[in-house]
Amino acid sequence: MPRRIVACGGEQLLYPALTRYVFDLTGKPRPKILFLPTASGDDAANLLTFYQSLAGAPCEPSHLALFHRTVDDIDALIRGQDVVMVAGGNTANMLAIWRLHGVEDALRKAHANGTILTGWSAGCICWFEAGITDSFTPELGPLRDGLKLLAGSACPHYDSEERRRPVYQREVANGLLAGIALEDAVAARYDDERLVEIVTARPGGRAFRVDRTGERALDVRTIG
Repeated sequence: MPRRIVACGGEQLLYPALTRYVFDLTGKPRPKILFLPTASGDDAANLLTFYQSLAGAPCEPSHLALFHRTVDDIDALIRGQDVVMVAGGNTANMLAIWRLHGVEDALRKAHANGTILTGWSAGCICWFEAGITDSFTPELGPLRDGLKLLAGSACPHYDSEERRRPVYQREVANGLLAGIALEDAVAARYDDERLVEIVTARPGGRAFRVDRTGERALDVRTIG
């Protein structure tokens, strides 16, 4: 099976077409999906949204809480999933907590064995080498210690947060790794570290390649 990541710019759970898209990639009638709400501090509202959005969907949902940890073998839990979905929130805090609890290593192993990794905002940035985040300041800035499963950088919320676009372009011009910018409801699919396609569940959703010369619009396919 290919190593597969579907990185979403934002609002992933608000668009069922994006969830169906990921589930279809598993090739299973009822895929197991594990939700990681670490970036939000395991916020109860995030968990509720996750379970409500998947109510009636053909899947087996579960979640991993790390602030009130109840699981002994995280590696086995993550390895047994078809999909791992990562919520938005504070990317830097999430990465630190993952590394403390062994989640990073577990995700790497699962990814290598065919588990699909997906998520939005923090759950988009984390798979790349670097990204633009509000983890350190509301003014936004670079994060340079992502999981490095995908090369380059990423910027989510490219249309919904007005500072994302200028800050990302500024930081790339100043030496941040070039990468991809995704609007909300837009997701980029990577197979074996290669960008295969970009889809949007919202008509007109866009994605861009951003490097030192500026931004270039990428082809996006509408799904529904």
